[in-house]
Amino acid sequence: MHNTPQPAPPTNALDLLLDAVCMVNAEGTFVHVSAASERVFGYPAAELVGRRVLDLVHPDDVAITKATADRVLRGEQVTHFTNRYRRKNGQFAHIMWSARWSEQDQLRIAVARDITAQKRAESMREAVYAISEAASSGDDLTLLFRQIHQIVQRLLPVRLFSIALYNHESGQLDFPYCQPENQADEAALPSPTSLSQRILHSGQPLLLVPPQPDHNNAPAAAENWLGVPLQVQNTLFGAVLLRGDAAGPYYNSEDLELLQYVSAQIAAAIQRAQLQARLQFQSHYDHLTGLPNRALLMDRLNVALARAQREEQGLALLYLDLDNFKQVNDSLGHDVGDLLLQQASRRLSDCVRDCDTVARMGGDEFVILLESVQSEAASAIVAGKICTALRQPFQVGLHQLHSNVSVGVALFPQHADDAHHLLRQADQAMYRAKQEGGSSTRTAQCSAPQASPQPSA
Repeated sequence: MHNTPQPAPPTNALDLLLDAVCMVNAEGTFVHVSAASERVFGYPAAELVGRRVLDLVHPDDVAITKATADRVLRGEQVTHFTNRYRRKNGQFAHIMWSARWSEQDQLRIAVARDITAQKRAESMREAVYAISEAASSGDDLTLLFRQIHQIVQRLLPVRLFSIALYNHESGQLDFPYCQPENQADEAALPSPTSLSQRILHSGQPLLLVPPQPDHNNAPAAAENWLGVPLQVQNTLFGAVLLRGDAAGPYYNSEDLELLQYVSAQIAAAIQRAQLQARLQFQSHYDHLTGLPNRALLMDRLNVALARAQREEQGLALLYLDLDNFKQVNDSLGHDVGDLLLQQASRRLSDCVRDCDTVARMGGDEFVILLESVQSEAASAIVAGKICTALRQPFQVGLHQLHSNVSVGVALFPQHADDAHHLLRQADQAMYRAKQEGGSSTRTAQCSAPQASPQPSA
C-alpha cells in the first residue's frame, strides 16, 4: 500500500487569505500584517507595520475601538466587532474584526474583513426607508429638506447640501434649501447655481473632483462636488447637489451610484410633499388673492378669541364690501374684476400688522381680524386707513377704476363672545353701512348676550 504524498503547505498561507491577518502589540502598534491588508486597508503591509492602530480609526470610533482592544488585552475573545478605518485614498472602510490575545507571543491576533459593500447596501436601504417615512410625515417642505439632508449626511461626507427646484411659473431655478448658507458662494466658480443648471440641462449626474496631477500639469483647484437630477416619470424638476471638503476625501463613482440610488426616493418624497402643500393651501387660502379663506379665518378667529379670553384682551372684526364692484364686473368683465380684487387685497394687507389676518369671504367681501384691540376708537383708526387706501384709483390695464368700501365693525367682548356671533354682528354692521349709502363705517349695536341668572333655590 502506497501513501499518496501530500502537497507541502504554502510557505505564505496567510497571504492567500482574503481577510487580513494582523498582529498588534500591547501598545497598539502593528507588528505584522498579511498581504491582504492592502486590499482591506489600502496600505501595503510594509506601510502599516510600525503604525498605531488608532491613528487609522475613524474619530467617532476611537473610543469604542480602544475599549474593545482593552477587553482583548484582558483575555477576552472578541468576534464581529465593527469600526471604520481610513484607507490610504482617504475613504473610510467598514471593517469587521475577530481578535484574541496570545499570551505566549504577547500579541493581539486579529482577522479583519472588509464589509464596506454590505454596509453600503444596508445604508442605502435604510436611507430609502427613512426618506419614505419623512415624506409621509406631512407637507412641511423645509422640514422634509432638512430630514433629507440629515439622511444623506449619514451616507456621504457633506460640507454643503443644496436642493434646487425648477419653478415652471417663473422659468427660474429656486434654491428652497441650501445649508450651510454661508458656504453657498455664488461669486465663486463653479457655483451651486451653475452646477445645478448643468445637471438640469444635461439630465446627467455630476461628479467634479480634481484630476490626478502629472508632471505636465499643475494641480487643479480642489473642487469636490457631487450632484444628481431629480425626476419623476422622466420629468426633470430639480437637482440635489453636495459639496465635500476641498482637502478630501474626494467623491468617487461609488458615491455617485449611492446618491443616484436614493435620488428617486428623494424626488418622489419632494413631489408628494409639494402636492400635499398645494392641497393644504387650496383648502385654506383663496386661489385668486392668496388670502386666507373663510375656513382658515374661522380657525384663527377661534384661536384668537381663546387667547383674548385667557389674557383678558380685546379684538375686532372688520367686515368689508367693495362698493360698485358689480358694475365693474358687468361693464368690463370678470377678468378686470379679478385684477381689481387682487389689487384691493394687497392694499388691505398693507393696512394691517403682520399679526392680523385679512381674509376673502367670497365675491367682493373681505374680513379683517385685528388682535389686541381694546376700543372702538382703535378699530376706527384701522378702518379709516382702509377706506383711504381703497379710495385711491386702481390702474387695471388700460382702465383707471375708482372704488369705495363699506365697513362693519364688531368688537370682542362688547358685541359677542364667540366666533359665529361676532362675525354675524360685523356682517350686519357692514350691511347697515351699505344701506345708508356705502363708503362708510358702522359699528355693531347689539351687546354680547349675558348669561341668564340662575333661579334661587
